[in-house]
Amino acid sequence: MKISDELFPYFKNAGQQIHYHKNDMIYMQQDDAQNLYVIISGRVRVFIVNSMGDEVNLTTLSKGEIFGDSSFLQNSYRPTNVQAVRETDLISCQIDDLYPYLTESKELTISLLSMLTQNCNYLSSLVKKAYTYNRYEKVAAFLVEQAATSQVITYTHEEIGYTVGLSRVTVTNVLNSFVKKGYIENKYRKIIVKDVTGLAQLLVKD
Repeated sequence: MKISDELFPYFKNAGQQIHYHKNDMIYMQQDDAQNLYVIISGRVRVFIVNSMGDEVNLTTLSKGEIFGDSSFLQNSYRPTNVQAVRETDLISCQIDDLYPYLTESKELTISLLSMLTQNCNYLSSLVKKAYTYNRYEKVAAFLVEQAATSQVITYTHEEIGYTVGLSRVTVTNVLNSFVKKGYIENKYRKIIVKDVTGLAQLLVKD
């Protein structure tokens, strides 16, 4: 979920703003989980490295989204890696410093609880997509989800690949096929969804 702009001051008061350049690592698997992060601008990717040394992309996150919730648990470690994929500004804060503001703002408390719930739901959805969706369905599902907020999607093909677990070349080929079918219009660094219904139909299983 994305927090509202009205909640940003709580995080700013509790933490510090940090700028990351494209490809900078924010944290890595097995790092101590001490801080929670909220994105002010830019985009990050979340991924793991498996036992074979391969990177497995889980998702990308953008403005208003929170990550690093493993810091809610004492003496815990990061289960994922997070890397900036654009010039990115974050607020980093420790949970102890955020606690006083939770008593001030019911909306802040509800937002953090909702984030934890949505993370659990997202993991279930991620498993389903990974094992039951083909490449067309993965990209279609991403576009349908994004179009619920705006039909102009400002993701590069590489960033979509990070999100759905496909290579940039595969994403480009899938998007080109969607253009031919009239589902989308492909522009520089953005995609315009023209037929959400058509994309959604690709996700309907017989």
